[in-house]
Amino acid sequence: MIEFQLDAASGVAPYLQLVQQVHQALRLGMLEPGEQLPTAQQVVAKLAINPNTVFKAYRDLEREGLVRARPGQGTFVVGTLPPRDPAAQARFLNSMTSWIRDARAAGLDADDIEAIYRTAVRACFAEGVA
Repeated sequence: MIEFQLDAASGVAPYLQLVQQVHQALRLGMLEPGEQLPTAQQVVAKLAINPNTVFKAYRDLEREGLVRARPGQGTFVVGTLPPRDPAAQARFLNSMTSWIRDARAAGLDADDIEAIYRTAVRACFAEGVA
């Protein structure tokens, strides 16, 4: 089951962070059709957010055809995102994990690492490299 996390400093609305995390989990094969999302009560208890935030995220995911609520049972994944090469994803995830460990060992914190990553992504997409 997916474990949601929120970043209050990101500037991204909490409900949108939940939606993005489901998208990311689907892209990486960490969530598949048939799997259940945490209940709104579970998310509220873990993240200390308003239940309406969770309901809004789940409604957006339902409108996208990715999840479906089953009354009395919960919310389940029913759709997928366009397929990607799982071997390539695993290779780059391993590479990035190694890079992050090296960055942490060099004394960089999460904000430093994220700034470097986002800058590199923007530069590569601007150049048409990525």
